Amino acid sequence: MFKFKKKKGSAKKLSDILPKEIAEQQIFTFKYNLHPTLAEKVCEGFITADADILRVIRDGEVLETVKLSDISEFITDIGVGCVFVSYKLKNDDSFHLLCRSDLKFSKNIIRTARKLNLFLEDGKVPALTDLQDRCPKCGRPYRNGAAKCPFCTGKKRFILRTWQLIAPFKFFVFTAVLLFVVVSGLNLLLPYVNRVLVDSYINSPTPQSVDLSAYVLVLLSMLILNFVTKLISMLRSHLLILASTKMTVSLRDTLFDKIQHLSIAKISKRAAGDLMHRVTSDTATMENFLINYLPSVLEQLTIFAAVGIFILIYDPKLFLMIMLPTPLVVFGFNLFWKYMRTLFRKRWFAASKTNSILHDIFSGIRVVKAFGMEHRESKRFDDAAKFEKYMQEKTDCIWSFIMPCLRFMISFGEFIILFYVGNNILDGNMTLGEMAQFSSYTAMIYGPLRMIAHIPRHVMNFATSSSKIYEILDETEEIENPEQPKEVVIEGNIDIENVSFGYENGTEVLHKINFHINKGEFIGIVGASGVGKSTLINLIMRMYDVEDGSIKVDGVDIRDLSQDTLRSQMGVVLQETFLFSGTIYQNICYAKPTATREEIIAVSKLAGCHDFITKLPDGYNTKVGERGYTLSGGERQRVAIARALLHNPKILILDEATASLDTETEKQIQDALARLSSHRTTIAIAHRLSTLRNADRLVVLDKGKIAEIGTHTELLKNKGIYYNLVMAQREMSNM
Repeated sequence: MFKFKKKKGSAKKLSDILPKEIAEQQIFTFKYNLHPTLAEKVCEGFITADADILRVIRDGEVLETVKLSDISEFITDIGVGCVFVSYKLKNDDSFHLLCRSDLKFSKNIIRTARKLNLFLEDGKVPALTDLQDRCPKCGRPYRNGAAKCPFCTGKKRFILRTWQLIAPFKFFVFTAVLLFVVVSGLNLLLPYVNRVLVDSYINSPTPQSVDLSAYVLVLLSMLILNFVTKLISMLRSHLLILASTKMTVSLRDTLFDKIQHLSIAKISKRAAGDLMHRVTSDTATMENFLINYLPSVLEQLTIFAAVGIFILIYDPKLFLMIMLPTPLVVFGFNLFWKYMRTLFRKRWFAASKTNSILHDIFSGIRVVKAFGMEHRESKRFDDAAKFEKYMQEKTDCIWSFIMPCLRFMISFGEFIILFYVGNNILDGNMTLGEMAQFSSYTAMIYGPLRMIAHIPRHVMNFATSSSKIYEILDETEEIENPEQPKEVVIEGNIDIENVSFGYENGTEVLHKINFHINKGEFIGIVGASGVGKSTLINLIMRMYDVEDGSIKVDGVDIRDLSQDTLRSQMGVVLQETFLFSGTIYQNICYAKPTATREEIIAVSKLAGCHDFITKLPDGYNTKVGERGYTLSGGERQRVAIARALLHNPKILILDEATASLDTETEKQIQDALARLSSHRTTIAIAHRLSTLRNADRLVVLDKGKIAEIGTHTELLKNKGIYYNLVMAQREMSNM
């Protein structure tokens, strides 16, 4: 056991343990927090390595050092709630447990272990990304791959983000508020006119001497004031409606555009129902608060300030009595604020889960019915709906308890004012007109106070929904376009150079993949399930970025091309065929909206789908239904192939594109692809190896590496992995 330095308590940083000159030389470092052999013991440890030595540190002490030159490989295994890291020695191929950690650090551990393996092979230091799974400030785990913690967002930043949303519509909002200020000023005149009406005419000590024309003039002034206020209020409402609709469309467009630009990895971490909830419900909640509720709050505060100043000048004692309940109301809000905020977040997640379950059931309704699981899915949805109902009832019941208490505090102040005004009238210090005037002003003050009682509920709804929207908008785009992308016309030459890749939660999928694809070549990628075939074509399409190495098209790294330039010149038929709800014609021309009917018929014939389409009652205008389920699996795949061919791609990618086709149709597709291969580079994945018999070359993957490359005939002669796969399929077909 080697000890450099020992401090009392746990060491939070590597520099607290190793000497400065050694700490600065470390290239690879990751944390772990579970004892390797004692199941229930936690610790604070580091695994760190420089160019030569690997060090195991636990609780401030260096327990082991190993030369990297003696290690052949690092292995990570996901256990139950933890991750194990081991290493394999070169001299005897023995395995040794290095450390163990819970899933808090798992992503960074797996990523660093893969980088260490690359370093062991070529001695080059790859780029390292320190993955943060938890907020460094509060320690809470990030949700669903988010990059920022919603709990630790500063209020200033939150207000700034909110202002940025309102800014494009500030003219409508500020004009509406200004109009309300005018309305408020007119409303302040009404109680005064009413006072004149009561004291000078209705309650006049000498009714016989009342001037009828003056009396009518006072009534007309009240009528005109009411008419003008209603007219201005109508204009104000119209402006708010314009702002509301514009903001809703803008916010939804921004959010939808952001989601579309996120990588497949980030999108797949969230349920479709969750994303739909944010785009629809959360944007509606934000719009309702910012456009409808917030201006009303500002308006009520304006009234409160104007009437409050007037009463304060007229009678300071009366003002203090009116304001008596305010500190109690504010104290009540602060008392329940944090608790209610947590409840509203739980309520949001309950609603989101219900939407996600509903989306899953409707999307997979054929599977549900095929397995007779209607009752089970009904119970699953019912359980989620009951939990959402429970959270709604819990929040509503608490509010139903809080609100009467707060209203009573406010009404208690009104009783005090009534007592004060009544005494003044009995003592002759106040007329009935003045009482009516101040009663109206008091109602204007208590109107905002009553609204304050509802503010926390609206604010919590708004804060919860906005945090979910900002969580998406603040996501970093893993697949980014370069600042100055190269715009090229692709010919179809592809170079895959030393490509390594692994997903965040698993081990390495591809390792040091190297091969070249010539323009117009038909390449087949084969191998057992899970060897990385689909991952490789996803990397070529740049759905993910390679961790190490590069993929070049016509000598240009695809990371130097814009995503639109790359994918607009690729045609793809994926393993899971997806058709949009609409007609067959609309689905085929999706790849090229400006295509003529002749072009669509031509590619349909090449894909072998023209004949069955023309036999349908409505031909190309036949509606395919949700996800295209009114067509058979083979028919859907042929439509998808036609869609890809219409794109006229320079690179055509087929991921199990002929898996659901019968033998005759498969032969048609093979003949069509043979005719097209001289014009475009084709990369095909197929478990049915007969589909790739005529490929120019076959690339056989095994354990994430290239095991064999050659033609169908050459690989059969070698009697390697490909030969075994072919023989296994022949045996299955003969059974």
